[in-house]
Amino acid sequence: MPAAKPKILNRSEIAKTRYFRIEALDLQFSNGEQRTYERLCNRSQGAVLVIALLSPDRFLMIREYAVGMERYELTLPKGKIDPGEDILAAANRELIEETGHRANRLTHLQSLSLASGYSTHLTHVVLAEQLEHDFAEGDEPEPLEVLSWDFADIHRLIAHPECSEARTFAALYISQQHLTQRNNL
Repeated sequence: MPAAKPKILNRSEIAKTRYFRIEALDLQFSNGEQRTYERLCNRSQGAVLVIALLSPDRFLMIREYAVGMERYELTLPKGKIDPGEDILAAANRELIEETGHRANRLTHLQSLSLASGYSTHLTHVVLAEQLEHDFAEGDEPEPLEVLSWDFADIHRLIAHPECSEARTFAALYISQQHLTQRNNL
């Protein structure tokens, strides 16, 4: 049986930006040990990551600039959830803005943490099916390149020098498992 959750003795804000807060938490564990932890607190409701199926075997990807890596990156359509917006609405909005497609069927598959040891951020993986063309202006600073990829070629994607985001790999694996289980019913 797991130990009781640590007691929060004190919580203080260390820094704040437009998107994040850094918070210090003084904790006391069930054995009496005390420690201070710092964590990155997301100031939004999280983000969505969308696996948009063109067909049962093919999905959409985007190529966009990733400032963290200082290069262009192949990834899945994604973005933050706006205040008051639910997960599926955010997924469809991001899909429309980034790929020019709308989904008529959306399924929330799973929520993933980025680094649960020091971040509160959640990314919600959404499967988008029954696509049709649609367009809305997004917040991207430049047009995104939209391309399609075969599930059978995921090994090539994993080896691709422009694809390094672990959320993309996790989301594709989760969606493959979901589709396999659904097709075997």
